[in-house]
Amino acid sequence: MANDNVVNMEEKKTSFTFKGYLRAGVILLIFIALLVVILTNLFIVKENEYKVVRQFGEVVRIIEEPGLNFKIPFIQSVTTLPKYQMTYDVEEAEINTKDKKRLIIDNYTVWRIEDPKKMISNARSIVNAETKMAEYVFSTVRSELGQLNYDEIINDEKSSRGSLNDKVTDIVNNLLEQGNYGIVVTDVRMKRTDLPSENEESVFTRMISERESTAQGYLSKGDAEKNSIIAETDREVKEMLAKAEADAEVIRSEGEKEAAKIYNTAYSKDPAFYEMYRTLQSYKQTIDEETVIIIPFDSPYASLLKGVQ
Repeated sequence: MANDNVVNMEEKKTSFTFKGYLRAGVILLIFIALLVVILTNLFIVKENEYKVVRQFGEVVRIIEEPGLNFKIPFIQSVTTLPKYQMTYDVEEAEINTKDKKRLIIDNYTVWRIEDPKKMISNARSIVNAETKMAEYVFSTVRSELGQLNYDEIINDEKSSRGSLNDKVTDIVNNLLEQGNYGIVVTDVRMKRTDLPSENEESVFTRMISERESTAQGYLSKGDAEKNSIIAETDREVKEMLAKAEADAEVIRSEGEKEAAKIYNTAYSKDPAFYEMYRTLQSYKQTIDEETVIIIPFDSPYASLLKGVQ
């Protein structure tokens, strides 16, 4: 007969060990689950992004500062919006200029999100924000280019596209601000302004004619400057020659004056020789090979011709 007061310690020991292990395992599982829940609900905000925290679809928090943050598990969700500048290619379209010419324009827009809450409330998504922005850009560009003539747009020298880009940017930003879309356009630029294919040939012909006319203008201007330089050079040469001739006349007259002075000095020393010299000079002026002279035999001329003095 067994004793009911006797307790088997081995069985008690085995039962206690099993329950301890089971309790420790449950605690470990709970800890791991909590750790997983915490880790999966932690999120990092980077410098170039916004984090939008939603609760049951409604925006409850927008985080702009970089760092580590936590959301409520199973209730809240997190989405990301870019803080950096983005580029959107506006689809090319055809417009009419002031002088009723058709033109195909292709431009792009640089933009960024300034107020994420307004953007989400009014545009809902980036795609919708870009669509609305593209509508404003196209309507503004069409309106502004419609006030310009065709030549003012395609001619580089007359083009006002630089100031036009700034004007379009300001107008589009005003429209976006009125709609509370929370986005800002940094720049609007036209990449290309093309003609419809049926108009290209006539425009190219006219452009060639304009360039030829410009080239002819440069040539005419060059010829005019050349003729002016030649005329100025001829005038300077004539002035130099006239001055040289005047200086030569002065020098010649001074030389003749000095020669006459020397002659007078020399002649005064021997009057007879001077008289003979003057007579011979008169012969030189009046007698040549065909001259026939009839003079008295006893005249001074005859004496000189005979060599008698």
